[in-house]
Amino acid sequence: MSTELLAPAGSLEKLKFAILYGADAVYAGGRELSLRQYAENFTEDELKEGVAYAHARSKKVYVAVNIFAKNSDFPTAERYFGFLKDIGADAVLITDPGLIALCKKAAPGLEIHLSTQANTLNKYSVRFWAEQGVRRVVLARELSYPEIEEIASFNPDTEIECFVHGAMCVSYSGRCLLSNYLSERDANRGECVQACRWRYELTAFGRDGDRMELTEDGRGAYILNSKDLNLLSELPKLCKAGVKSFKIEGRMKTIYYLATVVNAYRRVLDGGDIAVSEAELTKINHRAYTKACFYGKNDKTLNYSEGQETGEYEFSALVTGYDGTADVEMRNRFKTGDRLEVLSPRDSFLKEFIVEEMTDEEGNPVEDAKLVQQRLRLKVPFEVYPGDILRKKC
Repeated sequence: MSTELLAPAGSLEKLKFAILYGADAVYAGGRELSLRQYAENFTEDELKEGVAYAHARSKKVYVAVNIFAKNSDFPTAERYFGFLKDIGADAVLITDPGLIALCKKAAPGLEIHLSTQANTLNKYSVRFWAEQGVRRVVLARELSYPEIEEIASFNPDTEIECFVHGAMCVSYSGRCLLSNYLSERDANRGECVQACRWRYELTAFGRDGDRMELTEDGRGAYILNSKDLNLLSELPKLCKAGVKSFKIEGRMKTIYYLATVVNAYRRVLDGGDIAVSEAELTKINHRAYTKACFYGKNDKTLNYSEGQETGEYEFSALVTGYDGTADVEMRNRFKTGDRLEVLSPRDSFLKEFIVEEMTDEEGNPVEDAKLVQQRLRLKVPFEVYPGDILRKKC
């Protein structure tokens, strides 16, 4: 499969991990004009470094400028588009028509991708946006496979991008007012507090003002909490349909989550066992999975029972070097006698070992790694590589 695997990059460190674990391209956001304002995001110097890092490895960087813009945003956006063109960003993700027009004027030649926030649901809208100079359209998540196939067939000269994995929104393609209503943080300006993930208690008041608590059933009261999208097993169909880019959600996710998901999708795209990769996706914290609207209308996409399921494994240590003994940085507590498994984009993937010998940097024996980010030396009976993740079954 030659379709692009597109991963989130919430920070420069995450950009590097996404590329290491197999992403063909990443999408990132600056400190302004981007949704997900509570991710770390990039300074302009970091964006410049990230683009250079990606290009040195023949990868791409797309920059989100996808807020619903107000008049006051345009002077900043004009300068920013010019900056992104100068540093060699491969494309910008835009929702607002005014920003699209401004980008074409301020940074001619900078490729424009239409954000999923534009709610594109039909082949005629894709053609319209292509006529406005948009090179790629990120489709709304509410489409079925036959609809995606028809859109791509009708627009052979326009690249189609689809979300295949990650958190979903109970509102239509993320156009939500709930966060703003409950917390005065505007989701459409990048400040979403994810109020849909909160646990709610419902109260009714009778005619006489009597307070009546609405009782819960066994599913709890996460009444707005959407399941997570997982289309791993559907990648062959999407490739056949002509989808250009498979997009993973998660600019605010952890490095462990990012590495696990990108690695799973990369291996399937490279011809690996789908069952192995599906099993990988249970090793991270996630909500119950759904294929959403892939096979048509689906009224079972909400996750009533709980906010999130705990992954089967936890991130124990990050490998920073290997010379017969592994240099690692501790991330979660582990001890001698524990069995660790390797998450890796290389041949160390899924290998296991028992922690028998471990020392600190001065060579002092350590039996219990409980100091956060302590640097340790571990005896590992096979080669591991910088960037490999050691994880322990919970």
